Order: sequence, then structure tokens, then C-alpha cells
Amino acid sequence: MDIVNRNVWIMGCGDIGRRVARLYQNEGTKAIGWVRSEESLQLGLAQGFAMRKGDVDRGSFFPIFALDEALVYWFMPPQPSGELDERIRRFLKGVDAAPHRVVLISTTGVYGDCGGRWIDETEPLKPLAARAKRRADAEAAVQEWVARFGGESVILRVPGIYSQDRLPLERLQRGEPVVCEAEAPWTNRIHADDLAMVCKRAMEVAPSGSIYNATDGNPSSMTAYFNQVADFAGLPRPPQISMAEAQGAMSAGMLSYLQESRRISNDKLLRELKMELRYPSLAAGLAVAQG
Repeated sequence: MDIVNRNVWIMGCGDIGRRVARLYQNEGTKAIGWVRSEESLQLGLAQGFAMRKGDVDRGSFFPIFALDEALVYWFMPPQPSGELDERIRRFLKGVDAAPHRVVLISTTGVYGDCGGRWIDETEPLKPLAARAKRRADAEAAVQEWVARFGGESVILRVPGIYSQDRLPLERLQRGEPVVCEAEAPWTNRIHADDLAMVCKRAMEVAPSGSIYNATDGNPSSMTAYFNQVADFAGLPRPPQISMAEAQGAMSAGMLSYLQESRRISNDKLLRELKMELRYPSLAAGLAVAQG
């Protein structure tokens, strides 16, 4: 896709958005990052990115003329309650047919609990947690926008994101327990730099309407993940408790993650986008961080 003459908007330009903006910056293309907070604005400006501040929740005006045929990355999370993503619905209603293509970051949580099975993009959606239901609604909102205006879209279903500065070190330092290996659910992840590359590649070459699991394809149990990060950081491995004991020892948020187990294939991503991930496993990502 020719991006030279198109505006690039990154809505919700946080960590992943800034990594995507850096990829554009490295090739001499300007991407405009939109954020809600002053802190995010200053972080982007400090890295030399074109930044704008606006709050969809407060009805901020986005210049429609600048969105004409624009490429839009939607990285903005839904509001923290309810089962609809009112933010993206409000945005799409306001911009009508202006954008050319939208790349949406969703979540692999839309699949719900799969009992540890290997799944791909054909797995039916059955989100359990409200946060996953909001993401499923965001997918539906984008698909409705495409059907109404004929724009293009790509949906990326993303699991846990990690990088050297996105590791659960404070949790490990506090010595919080994990569920014993035999009862721990399968979890999936992707390195932040790989996700940024996937986002840009999807914008450029993915067929409209495509959906991809943006994972590294190497799942592990949640307990194995925490153990591996602890070993990397030189911290004690967390104590292990039973699932029954976890009910009274862990937060409601952590318990909700423990109720879902799935192993997610990224074959379609690698095949159709012709991607070669820099960090195809957690071990590879941690090895580079350690070096």
C-alpha cells in the first residue's frame, strides 16, 4: 500500500503506538499520535513524534479533512466498564467515511476459555470477562463501519505484551504466589517490538477484512512464564499454591485470567503477512534484553 501521500494517525499512542511511530520515522514518514494525557503527549514529543492531544470521552473534535483517506491505527483501549466499546463507536460515528483503513488492536481474550486447546482465527468468539466483551464489540464496530462506508480494516488479536520494560518485576519482588504448574493455564504473548512490526505490516499488505492472531506462537503455562522472568531478573521464583488456595489469595483480576486457557497459533500471521518475528519465543526476547 502506498503510504507516502496518506496521513497516518495513531489513536492511543502509548508504548506500542510510539514503537509504530518510530518505524515510520525511520523511513521518513510522519505519523501523528493522538493521546489523552499530558504525560503521553510529552513522551511522544520527547521522541520527536508529531503529537496531538484529544479525549474521545469528552467529545474532542478531530479534523475530518486530515482523516480523508488516512490510515488509522486504533490502539486506544475501551472505557473500563460495560460491555460496549463506546470510545471507538463514538470515533467511527464522528469520522464517517473519511479514513481509508483502520488497523484495530483487539485481544485474544475474545476466544474465552478453550481448555488449553490449540486454536486459530476460525475459533468462535465467546468472551467471558467484560474487558474481552468490550474488545469483541470494538471488532464488531469496525466491521459495521466497513460494511457501511466501504473502508478497509484489519483486526489483530493480541495476547500479553512484554519487553524489557514490560515485565512483572514488582509482582515478583513482592513474592506474590502463582498457581502450581499442574493447574496453571496456558498463556500466550508477543514482544512489543514484534507487535509494532506486525501492526505496520498489516496496515501495508493485509487484505481488507483480515483477522490475525498476533502472537509469537510459543505459549507456556502462566507459572512457567513467571518462573522464566524471575530467572532472567535474578529474583526468587514465586511460591506456588493450588487453584483452590488461589481463590482467597489472588485479586479478582488475576483470578479471571486463571479461568481461561488456550494455545494460540500464529500460522496465518506468518504465512499471509510473510512475517519473521525477531523474538519467536519468550526465551529469545529475554536473551536479547539480557545482552
